[in-house]
Order: sequence, then C-alpha cells, then structure tokens
Amino acid sequence: MTKRRPSLLCDERGVTIIEFALIAPVLLLMLMGLLDLAFNMYTTEMLQGAIQNAARNSSIEGASGKDAQLDAIVTTAVRAVAPSATLAFDRRAYSSFTEAGRPEDYTDVDKDGTCNHGEPFEDANGNGAWDLDRGKAGFGGARDAVLYTVTVNYHRPFPVAAFIPGQTNDFTMNAATVLRNQPYGQQSVNPAPVTGNCP
Repeated sequence: MTKRRPSLLCDERGVTIIEFALIAPVLLLMLMGLLDLAFNMYTTEMLQGAIQNAARNSSIEGASGKDAQLDAIVTTAVRAVAPSATLAFDRRAYSSFTEAGRPEDYTDVDKDGTCNHGEPFEDANGNGAWDLDRGKAGFGGARDAVLYTVTVNYHRPFPVAAFIPGQTNDFTMNAATVLRNQPYGQQSVNPAPVTGNCP
C-alpha cells in the first residue's frame, strides 16, 4: 500500500509569513505617515499656545524691550517637543486689526497694478517708501494691533521623506496671532498716515 504525498499546491504552511512580508511595508509606511502627521499637529498646537501666551504678555505696558525674554518662552515650549527646532520671530504693529498684513494704499494712476512713476501712496509705517506690508516693526504702542508671527523649522523624527514623494527631511510651519495692546497711553501707529510718492 502506497501513501499519497500531499501536493505542494495544497500545502499552506508558511503562507502567513509571505502575506505579512507583502503587507508589512505598506503598513509601516502608513504608520510612519500617521505618526509624522500627529507629531507635526502636536508641535503646531504647542507653538500656537506658546505664541498666544507670549502675545498676551507683550500687549501690556512695559513689555517693549522684553522681546528676547518672551521669544525664549516660545522657544522653550517648542523645543520641549522638537529639540532641534530653529525659530524666527516677527512682530508688526498696525493701527487696527483690519490693517494687519495689508499693503499700503496707493493710487494706481497708470492702471498697471504697481506703485511706480510718482503715484501717491499713504505711508502707514512712516518709513518713506511704499511697502507690501503696512506694519511697523516691533511691539507698537498702546492700542496698536500687533501681529506676532513665528516660523519653526525642524528635522522630521520619522523618515517619511524617503518614501513619500514631495516630502523633505525638514518640516517648516508658521503660526501667527494678532492682539491689541492695552490702552496704557497714546497709539503709536498713526491711523491717518502721511502721503508720499512711489519711485
């Protein structure tokens, strides 16, 4: 009597390891992508909270000149999450919230969409030139609306750039908040700016 050997086609031993080998790279890539996204979102929330706190502290009388101390608080909060992060800070003062981030007004006499050929403009920040941002650098004064912007750059903790097209090894994010300074004196940004002429 002869014993029948099982056919190799029906043998299912080792199938699980082959299936895992096929699925694991995709699963690991998805997991790294999700962890990278979660890390970036968490860092963004930490940054947003830190700049809200720093902006509130810079809106009180006597805050001017303490920008290094306030920026250090934001830097410490971000570096608690991303130790290698580099941060860049910018403060711009405006006469009102609606002025934040807007260019200085000018009369486009020749209709070319550019401030040039001696066209008149309102010099909102008082620097004698037409600017794409009408803000005055710094903390401003009482009653000024101050736009506080922080740019953070750090090396990604997960190597997603090697696997996901369009990604880089570094991640850059911006966070901004705008608050009005307390009314402890006269407003420093002139709500009725002087006029000048475009070059």
